Amino acid sequence: MSETSDKSRPVTGEERGEGKFPRGLVLRLFAYLVAGHLFAGFLYLLFMLGGQNQ
Repeated sequence: MSETSDKSRPVTGEERGEGKFPRGLVLRLFAYLVAGHLFAGFLYLLFMLGGQNQ
């Protein structure tokens, strides 16, 4: 292929490296979101139970 034919064709996002997130990053983000929500729920439960005993 010549350079002129490569330049005339549009470059997709995946070819530029803008396609998908790396799999490890997605798994880590999902784990942090789940763990963060579980921790927030635990704190909410502690405050709700603590407020009832007063």
